[in-house]
Amino acid sequence: MNRASLDKRPDEVATMFDDVAPKYDVVNDVLSMGQTRRWRKIVVDAMEVSKGQRVLDLAAGTGTSSEPYADAGIDVVACDFSLGMLKVGKRRRPDINFVAGDATNLPFADNTFDASTISFGLRNVNEPKKALEEMLRVTKPGGRLVIAEFSQPVVPLWRTMYTEYLMRALPAIATKVASNPDAYVYLAESIRAWPDQDHLAAWLQDAGWENVNYRNLTGGIVAVHRAFKPADSPPDGAAAAIAAHKGPVAKLRRNIAH
Repeated sequence: MNRASLDKRPDEVATMFDDVAPKYDVVNDVLSMGQTRRWRKIVVDAMEVSKGQRVLDLAAGTGTSSEPYADAGIDVVACDFSLGMLKVGKRRRPDINFVAGDATNLPFADNTFDASTISFGLRNVNEPKKALEEMLRVTKPGGRLVIAEFSQPVVPLWRTMYTEYLMRALPAIATKVASNPDAYVYLAESIRAWPDQDHLAAWLQDAGWENVNYRNLTGGIVAVHRAFKPADSPPDGAAAAIAAHKGPVAKLRRNIAH
């Protein structure tokens, strides 16, 4: 992955998200042509959590992705590094527990959550592989992780059209509807530089997650990855899990409910 053009420091990225926080959800709906809601519903379905369980929603931003869990009576923690995003979310949903935190050094104890999730935020983490290890640490043995992230369209023609949209149309649209259009140029570049579905699946395995699979959405524009923490993992079992789970990546769409 070439991240040479993505030379922003973590504090610069946080400031960028602070700037776009007030209109972030609206702009996302416009730029995705309304697809974000469908993608988020698929993530919630893949989580398979119920009342009485505790969920970590990392890179939760304004809490839009956390709302379905809270509405279902599930104990959800919306964690993000952008104070601007968290403030907007807390004003809108004071009933949700918003926590400021760094994905590479989460402020939670080992084995705290029944399930963890991150949607469209992993690529903006300075050390995404470390974030995967941190999510493994705070998830209970046997618990699941669900990631929704922009990925690589699987059909060459569709991939070309999508790349053109990212680098040309997206910044132009953002100029009309966003408070900080430059932020969306950065986000477009971060999407283009992000690894494909199989590479992310391999990262998950390397971090110690098992039973890794993924489902392509909208022709591969987005991929939803799901994985599980080994049931017999000790509290600090990431290193042992890495050694134990090095099998091939299973691209099993049927393992994630449509």
